[in-house]
Amino acid sequence: MGTAGGNGSGNDDVRTELPEDLAEVSDFFRAIGKQIKLLREQKGLTQKELGERIGYGEQLVSAVERGLRTPQPELLVAVDRELNAGGLLAVARDDVMKARNKARVRHPAWFRGYVELEPVAVEIHEHSTLLIPGLLQTEAHARALYGMRQPLLTEEVIEERVTSRIARQEILTGWPRAIFSWVIDESVLLRPLGGWEVHQEQLRHLLKVGRMRGMAIQVMPLSRSEHAGLGGPFTLITPKGRSQTGYIEAQQSSRLITDPEEVRIMNARYGALRAQARTPEESLTVIEKMLGER
Repeated sequence: MGTAGGNGSGNDDVRTELPEDLAEVSDFFRAIGKQIKLLREQKGLTQKELGERIGYGEQLVSAVERGLRTPQPELLVAVDRELNAGGLLAVARDDVMKARNKARVRHPAWFRGYVELEPVAVEIHEHSTLLIPGLLQTEAHARALYGMRQPLLTEEVIEERVTSRIARQEILTGWPRAIFSWVIDESVLLRPLGGWEVHQEQLRHLLKVGRMRGMAIQVMPLSRSEHAGLGGPFTLITPKGRSQTGYIEAQQSSRLITDPEEVRIMNARYGALRAQARTPEESLTVIEKMLGER
């Protein structure tokens, strides 16, 4: 979302190495992925073919095999059954969930207060002025952002940050699904971070997500003479059974906002932004046009 790394750019804490327990989590996910890849290749199946048989996309299968996505219990059971693994993968379900819980601490301390709310959210609404929101970033886009970070991050830290970001996106496909909306400044979509191929994939991903039920992506035109969000990016998140909370971040600091009056003002501001932005349908048309103009 903003200039900081939690929701957007990746300005996370700089570490030369990972804590031992987190490195073990990553190694575990990669080991599970390698097992799936080996079993799949022994059956002579491509990632796409396996995905079609178990009801998952090719990109998800690829991400799980590389250890970039947490293998969900139902996926492990489906793969185990389809590849005749004899329970080898299914038996790892509990260990995967324990590792997933441990992996949550990968996020920098200043961001954890927010990220702990995401899995239990019933609504998430975000205004982004500088970057593609973290929940909408492709793997390649996220990696490009972390790669251009100053001061430079090690390759190991980059992979950890990408893994964490992609793992957060599981809430977009889970069920029951929260209600999501994003208002993104048009300038964000015109900036080809990572190069045109990476940006092209990112725009296509926005189209895909924007066409999903419960998702609304709106583009704020550069031509608007009024803009209610010049104070900067922010997020409104409503955890199940709790009051709506605001969230803002900048550089390596963040703030969760629980004061009812402050949240009310943010809500009113977001409502004005949605009214000023293009409709979701118009926004998807704009993104399609951007892809066609290259």
